[in-house]
Amino acid sequence: MTTALITGATAGIGAAYAEFLGAKGIDLVLVARDAERLHTRALALRTEHGVQVECLPADLSDPDQRARVEQRLSDAQHPIGFLINNAGFGLRDPFDRTSMADEQRLLDVMVTATMRLCHAALPGMIDRRFGVILNVSSVASWITSGTYSAAKAWVTVFSEGLACQVAQHGVRVTAVCPGYVRTEFHERAGMDVTGVPQWLWLDPRTVVATSFRDAAAGRPISVSGPQYRVMAAALRLAPRWVIRRATGSPELIDRIRTGE
Repeated sequence: MTTALITGATAGIGAAYAEFLGAKGIDLVLVARDAERLHTRALALRTEHGVQVECLPADLSDPDQRARVEQRLSDAQHPIGFLINNAGFGLRDPFDRTSMADEQRLLDVMVTATMRLCHAALPGMIDRRFGVILNVSSVASWITSGTYSAAKAWVTVFSEGLACQVAQHGVRVTAVCPGYVRTEFHERAGMDVTGVPQWLWLDPRTVVATSFRDAAAGRPISVSGPQYRVMAAALRLAPRWVIRRATGSPELIDRIRTGE
């Protein structure tokens, strides 16, 4: 039986991935910092879908806790067929007003953890000639907006490169690049998104379903929603000086920089 490991699995996009895969009868390993919420989510999934659900409480910014997740991914006796690197968070303040501890933690969770968990999962996937890795990035990876955008740009480019390297081994890697999604993300970061128009919001279930369709089709990048597909195409084709000028104002950055 194929098993999926999902980080940031207690809410938002991560919870939607758990629901989607659980409904298809796929056993789950759920990773998150909040052990209580993790066990509550696991119980609901077991009850509703009859799947096995392991709980692996871990703060991915902590090397020792992250190592436990790496070990689970590399366990040949209990193989992981799907890896969903979803854990992440945003910082409300600009770089010059955030603490170095918060900035480092952001990079540890969204860059270092993504890299290390992929590295732990890939050997087994390649040996079995099957595996799907979905790295949750953002449309913000194509704009110039501080550490968050820089981290997501790394995730997008890393995923594209990895997809080319492992496709011949039967492994699919896709960067999932949503825009605004109805989750706890912005509230937890203390961001005011009341001015965001309704047509920009996505349902997390749409993001999840689209990402699996794109992965099945071998696409290294998945963008949900026609509005964001148009936006992504424009951002990727526009000269960088245009992107810098367009996203250089604090007001605009506050509107579009954190697109999860």
